[in-house]
Amino acid sequence: MRRLIVLLGLLALLFTAAACGDSSDDAGDSGTGSSGGLGAVTVTGDFGKAPKVEWNSEVTTDKLDSEVLVAGDGEKVAKGDQVSVNVWIGNGFSKEQAFSSYDEGGAPESVTVDDTQLFKALYDALDGQTVGSRVLVVSPPADAFGDTGNSGLGIGNTDNIVMVVDIMKKVVVLDGPQGTAVKPPANAPKLVEKDGVPTGFDFSAAPAKPTDKLRIVPLIKGDGEKVATGQSITVNYLGSVYGSDKVFDESYSATPFTTTVGTGSVIKGWDQALVGQTVGSRLVLVIPSALAYGDTGQGSIKPGDDLVFVVDILSAS
Repeated sequence: MRRLIVLLGLLALLFTAAACGDSSDDAGDSGTGSSGGLGAVTVTGDFGKAPKVEWNSEVTTDKLDSEVLVAGDGEKVAKGDQVSVNVWIGNGFSKEQAFSSYDEGGAPESVTVDDTQLFKALYDALDGQTVGSRVLVVSPPADAFGDTGNSGLGIGNTDNIVMVVDIMKKVVVLDGPQGTAVKPPANAPKLVEKDGVPTGFDFSAAPAKPTDKLRIVPLIKGDGEKVATGQSITVNYLGSVYGSDKVFDESYSATPFTTTVGTGSVIKGWDQALVGQTVGSRLVLVIPSALAYGDTGQGSIKPGDDLVFVVDILSAS
């Protein structure tokens, strides 16, 4: 249920931990510079700019291996940190570029350094490195996209990959909403909390049926910067079908959720409501079905269901 609100996110496409296949042995055993490993490519270019990758041979390694091409002098990255990265990915079999964030306008993506969310090749490229570093990685399928490959990137289930990862900066993530409390209207769904943590909504004073318009009810006006279209944001959230006492999804009991906003990676109601809000804000969003899952539904959400969320905006980058 964790990814329920995502339609098709770039981070889900690229970085979700492989669900199948056994991981290879620890990195470093393939031999730096070996013709079928790190030596299969020559990477030039400056940190923070699109790398130039020349193929010397097919990547044939069965071991995960990495090399720091540029050692940054910034903060050390550790598990649990959120970092902003640019990534180049190549198909080690076809010797072709599969993806480059630089080709998408050069906007880096924010990822959480978590081995349960990232596939091993990317996690190992980040954990323990320093901000400002460029890291070259070669990986067998088991440590990347697993037994399924990634058809969206043209990577088969037996294709090794090459990655060049630029660690741009650490992203400050708030522990919770931070700003000025705002008194909500009397007829808004009331947020129910236990020990300060959202657990659901009380609809007793709210209309039995919401309008067909998106409704944004600020509970805390954040004192951070405004969220812009295309930014990666980290949020905590809880969602219910309007009028229900059941929660269909939430992040407060797990870890905050990171996604791109304003570009179609989440439901329309989120895209429209969150762009322009400020970091630190807590919002209640009443989202009509047309801006959620419409006539198709999703899981326990039936066709035509209106939704209500509480969203805490913890970072934007």
